[in-house]
Amino acid sequence: MAARVAASATVRAVKARKPFPTRAALVLTPSAVNQVKKLFEGKNDYIGLKIGVKQRGCNGFSYTLDFVSKKEKFDEEVLQDGVRILVDMKAQLHLLGTEMDYVENELSSEFVFNNPNIKGTCGCGESFSV
Repeated sequence: MAARVAASATVRAVKARKPFPTRAALVLTPSAVNQVKKLFEGKNDYIGLKIGVKQRGCNGFSYTLDFVSKKEKFDEEVLQDGVRILVDMKAQLHLLGTEMDYVENELSSEFVFNNPNIKGTCGCGESFSV
């Protein structure tokens, strides 16, 4: 079964901070864990959410979030609080040390990647450079 787009994402550059006390490529906030669980309600054909990086946007790269039905050979697997996230091989270095959050306000709801590796973002927050 082919991958299906799960959600959109926004990028935030954050100042360097202490590394997470884990070897995981990515850490999810409780809000992100809850939203990923909601996305998978009734979707038993998929094993997890795959995060990738695609060249596009005015600043170079943007994140992709897709439902996946199998793990590829070089995917990094992050298991946290009952949620499985697969990180595409091409995105692993871009995401190292990143916190994935889910933010809701009156106008929007979206996944936000707080990434210490980013050197710059575009004005809308959709693309980034490293």
